[in-house]
Amino acid sequence: MAGEALRQETDGTPKVGALIRARRRQLKMTLQQLGDASGISVGYLSQVERDHFTPSLGTLAQISRALEVGIEFFIAAPSAEDALTRNGERQRFSVDGSSIVYERIGAEFPGSVLSSFILTIPPGYRSEVVSHEGEEILFMLDGTITQRVDDVEMTISAGDSLHFRGNRPHAWWNDSGKPAKMLWTGTLFMFRSREITPLPDLGGGKSVQPAARTRTSSKKGNTT
Repeated sequence: MAGEALRQETDGTPKVGALIRARRRQLKMTLQQLGDASGISVGYLSQVERDHFTPSLGTLAQISRALEVGIEFFIAAPSAEDALTRNGERQRFSVDGSSIVYERIGAEFPGSVLSSFILTIPPGYRSEVVSHEGEEILFMLDGTITQRVDDVEMTISAGDSLHFRGNRPHAWWNDSGKPAKMLWTGTLFMFRSREITPLPDLGGGKSVQPAARTRTSSKKGNTT
């Protein structure tokens, strides 16, 4: 499937942790330098590189920015030739074994500043605490999540929405016991790519190339 993200380990492609580590070493960055550049703790990055933790899409975008690649370096970005998406036909993907399922509904074109996804969040999922540039809008389509922004916790149920600046520390989780579905929109440049050097051979006899790239926007930016 053209839109499959982070191909399964069985096809010989390294998991996201190995790709992050290889790209970091290619740039001759230490974990501390990557942590400083991405705003993510060294301890968490170490766990991600060893595939003990799976980063959320937002955290993966922060790492991508620090590593000077688009997020499509780690997941295959769909073509945006046609901005129309239809229910039941949208591309669905997860981030390297994460239990969250994403459906991309935003298109990319020169000058675009929005990314948008439908997230299906299983019971028990808890995100890490993050802060980043830009802003986010959440709209609950089904079910309930708990959202924390700064030190305030709030319950968001179907029909509720929340709009906040991304530089405020925030996290969310689903303790409802049922799956939840959320429309997420933000000014985070999820799929902006830059010209990069292909990764060296990671073993297994073949070099790892970035996933298929989308067209580069005329407005530079990166996600968080």
